[in-house]
Order: sequence, then structure tokens, then C-alpha cells
Amino acid sequence: MPDATPARAAPRNVRSLSGLGPFLRPYRFHIALAVLFLVLAAVTTLVLPLALKSLIDQGLVSADPGERVMALREHFFALFAVGAALGIFSAARFYAVTWLGERVTADLRNAVYAHVVKQSPEFFETTQTGEVLSRLTTDTTLVQTVVGSSLSMGLRNAVMGLGALLMLVITNPYVMSQVLGILVLVVLPSLYAGRRVRKLSRASQDRVADSAAIAAEVLNAVPVVQSYTQEAREAQRFDHSTESAFRTAIKRTRVRSLLVAFIISATFGALLWGLYQGTQAVMRGAITPGHLGQTVVYVIILVSSVAVLSEVYGDMLRAAGATERLMELLAASSPIQSPPKPTALPPTAAGSSVELRDVSFHYPSRPTQAALAQVSLSVKPGETVALVGPSGAGKSTVFQLLLRFYDTSQGEVRIDGVPVREITLDVLRQRIGIVPQDSVIFSANAMENIRYGKPEASDEEVMAAARAAFADDFIRALPEGYNTFLGERGVRLSGGQRQRISIARAMLKNPPLLLLDEATSALDAESERMVQAALESAMQGRTTLVIAHRLATIQRADRIVVMEHGHIVETGTHASLIASNGLYARLAALQFQQ
Repeated sequence: MPDATPARAAPRNVRSLSGLGPFLRPYRFHIALAVLFLVLAAVTTLVLPLALKSLIDQGLVSADPGERVMALREHFFALFAVGAALGIFSAARFYAVTWLGERVTADLRNAVYAHVVKQSPEFFETTQTGEVLSRLTTDTTLVQTVVGSSLSMGLRNAVMGLGALLMLVITNPYVMSQVLGILVLVVLPSLYAGRRVRKLSRASQDRVADSAAIAAEVLNAVPVVQSYTQEAREAQRFDHSTESAFRTAIKRTRVRSLLVAFIISATFGALLWGLYQGTQAVMRGAITPGHLGQTVVYVIILVSSVAVLSEVYGDMLRAAGATERLMELLAASSPIQSPPKPTALPPTAAGSSVELRDVSFHYPSRPTQAALAQVSLSVKPGETVALVGPSGAGKSTVFQLLLRFYDTSQGEVRIDGVPVREITLDVLRQRIGIVPQDSVIFSANAMENIRYGKPEASDEEVMAAARAAFADDFIRALPEGYNTFLGERGVRLSGGQRQRISIARAMLKNPPLLLLDEATSALDAESERMVQAALESAMQGRTTLVIAHRLATIQRADRIVVMEHGHIVETGTHASLIASNGLYARLAALQFQQ
């Protein structure tokens, strides 16, 4: 991620996978079942060389040719039974661990997403959306690979490898003691190389996240990119990012390939030495040919298990980095939390009262610049108050504090006489409806977009809200009416149509406190006239705070509060503020002259 993102935690080791414990714990029975089938499959594999030894010594090397035929049949039947059992246990193991991987990954994705959407805006000031999406997709896929496949393969091959090693030690203790000494020398450099792979795995995943962040940012702003003819530049920027990810991935792959080659070659060489000693023992008559055959199969099982374990170890290192990144998201704690012992809001019938008491506030990303400085404001129930001033004056900050997206640095914000810090977030925000300047339209039909303001509303209530916002006519003119899909971010609608759907959504919620942030800014003159009339009707019986740069839209407000540089500099009606010849009068003169 760019420099604006907090520094990522240094990579740790495979123990980072312990963060998945809470997600695995609810499925203890499924884990036990998977382990049972895994052990049965491994044990069945280890029985195979014993059956092979009996086949060679009693079926092929039998002294009596007449008995040899019957013995061969019996031993081949035994081998088939072992193979059939292996097939059944392996299939059961595969199903159990795959189910577990899919289930845990789904739970993990849900937990991360649910946690992220509860974060305050402060979180998104420093974390890019593309970074979060990368963790939800790429990282969870790596975890799924380990839980649903690699971990099972690793455990199965660990059981098989240890079992084969134990049988080799029992049957050839002197030779295998030499082999074990060589294997210890193999492990030591492997651990060092493993740390290098782990660091490169984490770096590779971070570079992929960088690419995802760039793509998410640009795809959300394609019209701007194209209007400034910056397609080639953005494509080149993405290309540089993916090339960086590619180079890091290749470094990781190179080190991991050398690690795998070293482990397999050294292990195979050590075991060939043991096998050579076994052939010498057969030639001396110390062991039977069947015993040698059994040893060969156990050697193959051990070598293949070590090879698979080296691959699994690499996968687990990558998943450890992914788990770290996911746990970082889950560990992020929003500074805005509902109080443990909330205060109930009093009932209201004529709108909510609003009070700011000596409020000062600094955005976390701009700690030295005050967005509000010692602001005090009182709004009575049912009153309409307009906030006016140049950009950066602090008008939108007032809305952010009322919704408690942030907490004040100093002072107190109250709704209906209760400090917002003492109200649960759900109850507080249920009392407030907002129409933002940039209308948000979801990838759904018109009906569901309006119903977002009140999910339990009936179709008739939705249509009534659309009529009140003068959106009913254009919605019915759409190809499928209220069931028409509006496209991502409402690309199939004009700016004015999107704004009217946003207003209908707020009207459907019917809150006692209504916040209008330039609610008519995207409308043409005719639409503005209709929606202004609808808003005036909606304002009846509730408290309304209006942010407006177009002063003609708020001349009939009960009170106009003029802000500049985070301070309230003037308060009054339109007429009194014009007469005072202050900042409001200058802003009005500029607009009306134009």
C-alpha cells in the first residue's frame, strides 16, 4: 500500500496460523472426523508394505509350487482389500477436510467483512478499500488452501512418514540410525531457508494488495480517468505494481524451489544409503527378499512424504502471512463504540433537539488543523437551521459529529438532551436521516434502493416515499419500473434522478432529525423546484439541518448559521444577515450578481 497506510507488522512464522483457532473451534467434531479418516488412510498405506512382504516371501518364494498358486491368490486379495480400504478412507478424508476448509473460510470472510463495516471513518482514512478487498479474497483463498487441503496432506504425510521411519528403524536399526543422523543435518539449513520464504511470502501478498488497491481506486473513477485521457498512465501504473508483485513472487518461488530441491535430494541420498545397506544384508542372507521389498516401499513412502511436507510447509508459510494480515484487520478496534450502559432517548413527536457545547474537533489525519474550534449551537425541536460558509468551514464536520462517526476532541454533542456518547450507535442513527451531496446508489433495483432507508417497509410505503420525492414518474418510466436494476453506483440514472432516490430513501426512514447536505445540488431548475417543495413538506414536524452553498435554497430557514475556519461567525435570518453586511452578505452578493 502507499505511504499513507500504517506500517505492516513484521512477518512471524507458522505459529501465526494459531489465529485461526477461534474459527476452527466450533467444528471440533468435523475436525475429529477428518483426523480419524486421515489416520486410517495413513495406517492403511503403512500396512501395504507388510502385505507386499508376505506376498514375496510366502507367495513368490514359497518352496511348494502347489501352495504357491493358492498363496498368491490370497495375498493379492489381501492387497486389493488394503487398496479398497485406502480408497474409502482417502475419499472420506478429502470430503471432511474440504468441507472444513470451505466452512472456515466462509466464516473468516464473514467475520472480517462484518468487522470492517463497523469501523469508523478514521479507519478508512488510512486503509484503502483495495487493501481490504485483497485480504477478503486473496488472503482467505490462501487460508482455504491450507485448511482444506495442505494441512490435511501435511498431517497425513507426517503420519505416514513417521510410521515408515519407525518401521525402518525397527527392521533396520543400525542402518536407519545413520540415515537419521544425516536427516538432522538436512533440517537445519531448511529452517533457515524457510524463514526467508516466509518473509518473501508476506511481501508478495502485500504487493498483490497494492495492485488491488490501485485497481479499486481507478475502477471507481473511470469517467474521470477517461475524461482526462489518463487510461494509458493508469494502465502503466497498474503494470508497474503487478511487475513488482511478479518480481517478489519470483524471488519467493526461487528460494522455495531451491529449498524443495535440497530437501528432496538430501533426503533421497540418505535413504538410498540405507537401501544400499539393505541389499548388502540380503546378499549376506541376513534378511529375506520380502524384507528388502518391504524396506523399499517404506523408503518410497518416507521420501514422498518428505517431498510433500516440504511443499506443504511452503503453503503454510504463505498462509501464515495471509493469516497475519487477516488478524490485523480483526484486531483493528474502532474508537467509536456503543457505551456499555447506554442512556435511553426520550420520545419525541415534533423533531429532535440538537446541541453543541463548546465543541472542538481535529480529524485524526490532520491533528494540527482544527476542523471545529469552540463551536456552540442549539437547535430546537422542529426548527430548520441552515449551515452556510465557504468550503472547509466545518459544516460537514457538524454532521459527522451528530452521527458520531467521530468523537469530539473537546466539548459535547447532545441529541434530545442526551450526550451522543451515552447513546447506542443504532439508536442514535435511527433518529437521524441524511441526504448526502454525493448520492449513493447500490447495485440493486429502484425498489430496494429506496427500501434501504427502512428494510421492513412495504412496496406501497416505498412508492409513497418516491412520489413525495418526485421520483415516482421517472422510476415508472424505466424498462421494468421499480424492479429495474440501476447499475453499479446508479450509472443508469442521471445525477438528479440519483439524488431524488436518495431523498426518497431518507423520507421513507421518517426520522425526527433530517440532515440535508446540498440535497438539491445535482438537480436542474425544474427538478430542484419539485424536490424543494417535497423537502419543505418533509421538514414539517421534524428538525432539519441544511448545508447549502446555493443560498437561494435556504432563504426561508428559521435560522442561518454562518461558519468560517471552524468557527460560527454569524447567526440570523436571511434578511438580518444581509443587513449586517458580513460574510453572508458578501457570499450572497457574489451568487445573486452571478
